[in-house]
Amino acid sequence: MDYVDQVLQSVVKKNPAEPEFHQAVKEVLESLRPAVKANEERYRREALLERLVEPDRQIKFKVSWVNDQGQVQVNTGYRVQFNNAIGPYKGGLRLHPSVNVGIIKFLGFEQIFKNSLTGLPIGGAKGGSDFDPKGKSDREVLAFCTSFITELYKYIGADMDVPAGDIGTGAREIGYMYGQYKKIKGTYEGVLTGKGLTYGGSLVRKEATGYGLLYLTEEMLKCNGHDIAGKTVVISGSGNVAIYAAQKAIQLGARVVTASDSNGWVYDPDGIDVEVLQQIKEVRRERLTEYKKYRPESEYHEGCGVWSVKCDIALPCATQNELNLEDAKILVSNQCIAVAEGANMPATSEATEYLQAHGVLFAPGKAANAGGVATSALEMSQNSERLSWTFEKVDKELKQIMLSIFHNMSDAAKRYNVEGDYVSGASIAGFEKVADAMISQGIW
Repeated sequence: MDYVDQVLQSVVKKNPAEPEFHQAVKEVLESLRPAVKANEERYRREALLERLVEPDRQIKFKVSWVNDQGQVQVNTGYRVQFNNAIGPYKGGLRLHPSVNVGIIKFLGFEQIFKNSLTGLPIGGAKGGSDFDPKGKSDREVLAFCTSFITELYKYIGADMDVPAGDIGTGAREIGYMYGQYKKIKGTYEGVLTGKGLTYGGSLVRKEATGYGLLYLTEEMLKCNGHDIAGKTVVISGSGNVAIYAAQKAIQLGARVVTASDSNGWVYDPDGIDVEVLQQIKEVRRERLTEYKKYRPESEYHEGCGVWSVKCDIALPCATQNELNLEDAKILVSNQCIAVAEGANMPATSEATEYLQAHGVLFAPGKAANAGGVATSALEMSQNSERLSWTFEKVDKELKQIMLSIFHNMSDAAKRYNVEGDYVSGASIAGFEKVADAMISQGIW
């Protein structure tokens, strides 16, 4: 049996009821086939793929806390430390009711290659809990975060594992976790990224994923004969990634016409007003139904239909598997020229294959949304140096990293005769560095 097929079969057998993890491993290993085939004998002997798809460790723990009514609540916490061949584990903490071990493993596995692509010395990990911070008071969020980090602190550290924010985990949650970690350990270290600017955080961190997405998208378009200026852009989501992707797209001369949340989506034919979006989502923490109050000419729709809007560029920035095959067909029929993933695995496998088969430029999330973790790594550097860089310096470093990611994945695709296949190129470019490090360090 082919080596890749053998490992895929084993992953499904050993990890039942984890469809997201199966999907992530399948998508990565399928795109690695050219690189694996070229080195199959050695990789089989080293059991390289078997070691790659098996986390170094999986940590699952109870999180008990008390709500404002005095009732004890119990959630489940996770940290999956996947691979530290090229540096300390690095990956966000997701707080959302959908969180389970399969989702955390899929995110952690993707993180290996995303982190490798940045060119920075960071390994792959992910964590979180099925706790939902929405609708909770600050005191309740503090109670949860304190309990969560009281267990997790045993497994993290500045040179061991450096968690960051993710869905549901913003500056408030990171601050509460950092305060408890510091209290327990008695040390002031860069153990968490996404911290506030007054205690070791980095400028551009909030904007990083959205800005990075546009830096890579602009370069991909330019290298394929297109100019982002004047293009119509459809974006899903209304969190940090979506907001700052919209902001940067507008700065680059594009027109962004949509945003969405879990209830519905807005279409603004004159272009999304980012300041209004920030007021609704970052300041007032309200639903997108409020957008029409500020922009009467806009339209609000229930459900998830942003991909029905005619556009040149589509940027899925919400959550996994939000763009399916039918959506892909609509984008193609509307003559969309590029799709770049701002979220983790937002396009299904079928959608990705359809888009690529019909000539749509496609940038996978492990490359396109790497700006967040890249800037987190830059925050780690600043913490180690006891320095704070200017906004301009961090932004310049971020842009250079994103341009390098694009060219590295493009070059890798060319080397293995799949030019223009950025999905394969991104996986191969990230994989080669990790594979070399794993082989060099013996069996572990």
